[in-house]
Amino acid sequence: MSKIGWVGIGVMGRSMCGHLLAAGHEVKVHTRTKASGQSTIAAGAQWCDTPGDVAKGSEFVFTIVGYPADVRAVYLGEGGLVDQAAPGAVLVDMTTSEPALATEIYQAARARGVAALDAPVSGGDLGARGASLAIMVGGEQEPFDRTLPLFEKMGKNIRLMGAPGAGQHTKMSNQILIAGTMIGVVESLLYAVKSGLDVDDVIDVIGSGAAGSWSINNLGRRIAKDDYDPGFFIKHFVKDMGIALAEARKMGIALPGLALVEQLYIAAMAQGLENMGTQALYIALKNLNAVR
Repeated sequence: MSKIGWVGIGVMGRSMCGHLLAAGHEVKVHTRTKASGQSTIAAGAQWCDTPGDVAKGSEFVFTIVGYPADVRAVYLGEGGLVDQAAPGAVLVDMTTSEPALATEIYQAARARGVAALDAPVSGGDLGARGASLAIMVGGEQEPFDRTLPLFEKMGKNIRLMGAPGAGQHTKMSNQILIAGTMIGVVESLLYAVKSGLDVDDVIDVIGSGAAGSWSINNLGRRIAKDDYDPGFFIKHFVKDMGIALAEARKMGIALPGLALVEQLYIAAMAQGLENMGTQALYIALKNLNAVR
């Protein structure tokens, strides 16, 4: 059994950390508000007052927080994870963040004899609960191999994608695809509703054909039930699309589809939907079309 630190007990992190606890590992946790970590503490995790305290004595430290600024503070801030990690430890950021920041953390950690991996995930709350996440990793082979048995408690499709930052670049490819798929899902279902069709019947048919996708078969079902609880927050998806567009500008490539969907999601935030799940784009499109 390993000594593990975990920072970030949110929609995703709660389940992911829970799988490591259930496997019998010794886990220390920190999250922004202790109240949100109560169920994890009750399951046997030890509370720490700071991220740095989580790192002390831990062989592996996992993080899944909100924004790149949070990642920077947790890892590179005074008394943060890089400062407090023991030589030989592995730091694993599972937040969707900036590739350049992942490389910066890797370099800072390496200077202190600590390994660092960027390992964002895909699969939403369902994948987190079911330990079926896709985990895309950037970093070196040896710490990846050491961490793999722990990744396998959280996900099914786990791959080392390349050098530091490669995990984040892979997640940007994922988010670009999800963005385009989501606008297709909500426009398709809005059309079905306006046509007087039963939404579940439509999903039964088109979800099993060439138009089938994870989004239509999972988030489409939530839309049909008027369930807009977050498996992944709109505000975090807007953050991800912004990172992808910034990276695209650096590469000199145009992604007009992504830019359009980003604008629609920003409109959803302007309508007060930022803390709903990404499927709440459907509400924004309903409002745009005055559909009740």
